[in-house]
Amino acid sequence: MDAFHKLALATCQANLEADGEPSAFRPSPAPERSGGLTGRQVRQRYGAHPASWFADLDGYTIPLHMAAMPGGRRLPLLKSMLTTACERNCLYCGFRAGCDPQRVTFQPEELARLFLGLHQRGVAHGLFLSSGILGCGVRAQDGLIDAAEILRHRLHFRGYLHLKIMPGAERDQVARAMQLADRVSINLEAPSAGHLRRLAPRKDFDDELLAGLRWAEEIRQSRPPQSAWRGRWPSTTTQFVVGPAGESDLDLLTLTSRLMSRLGLARAYFESFSPHLGTPLEGVRPEDPLRAHRLYQASFLLRDYGFDLEELAFNPQGGLPRHIDPKLAYARSALAESPVEVNRAPRQQLVRVPGIGPRTAEALLAARRQQALRSLDQLHRLGVIAERAAPYITLDGHAPRRQLPLPGVEPTT
Repeated sequence: MDAFHKLALATCQANLEADGEPSAFRPSPAPERSGGLTGRQVRQRYGAHPASWFADLDGYTIPLHMAAMPGGRRLPLLKSMLTTACERNCLYCGFRAGCDPQRVTFQPEELARLFLGLHQRGVAHGLFLSSGILGCGVRAQDGLIDAAEILRHRLHFRGYLHLKIMPGAERDQVARAMQLADRVSINLEAPSAGHLRRLAPRKDFDDELLAGLRWAEEIRQSRPPQSAWRGRWPSTTTQFVVGPAGESDLDLLTLTSRLMSRLGLARAYFESFSPHLGTPLEGVRPEDPLRAHRLYQASFLLRDYGFDLEELAFNPQGGLPRHIDPKLAYARSALAESPVEVNRAPRQQLVRVPGIGPRTAEALLAARRQQALRSLDQLHRLGVIAERAAPYITLDGHAPRRQLPLPGVEPTT
């Protein structure tokens, strides 16, 4: 089996791992700088809907993904498995032990050199590297670390590298991965040990999974960042499989909030469950993708907007409303009768208004130091989605004047 055939199989399995959005590839003569691509460059190279395109390498289709970088730049990212062979029996997984997909295994140097060749051709600017588990998590983690060390120290790759922390990895391995990567992650998959048993009965929630996130934060707090890649410790993320374990949105967001505040978690990913043929959960109904979308929105409110869990609207079963985004649900409940005065409210109140985000809140604070804000036009010029904000704000004590939409025309949000 040639290298690109193996890579096509390995990247197909790695699509279950999250770091960015599915994207596309159209060949270019030279790689961009490792800082990523601007939105305009992404549109020019990949089109307006990049998820519909893939790399074609010697006749094999290789998916790429767009990792979000600081400043809004996007990084074409290759996601690959070091091996798709696995001895674990996670009930939802299409390459669990007992299934019979075509398995492939790379040696660490083989995959490192294959990726570097793609990077030099301008195909992929960064690498997300994961693995199945054969033998134990320690052995699998050794393979990932070996590949990363070859890339960094022998092949001198200085671009973006995301390493997976394997279940059962040791603390020293977590530390070494953090010295090599820009991001590390370990998938909790479920919000508690009880829920995890319904998905992955051979995984230990506390000792195999949560321990890795605890160690990563302890390392960040106790060791100088000079020993890390680029002189700063990598961010940490996790991923949940949403649906088949019977967890509620409140369960997922309670743990996410705790991990963000206590263990420095940068982001939680929510993967809507989709059944795979040949697995014990093949007959379970797929999860509604809108549920994951609402979970993302709520998690960003917790992380970036200063919301508390108590401010989010949950039904008696602990679910977020599906028909409305959680920020608008909060505003209708808390702000409709007590609107926010734009000229006097602190930042933490401004960002609770629909149509105002962290950046536009800062722009409002700066602008009102120069002059009073009295019209929706002024807010619009500052980046506010004025029609969304209008029902929940006052300007100098008065409700803003709004242009009524034409009959039969929905207002833009």
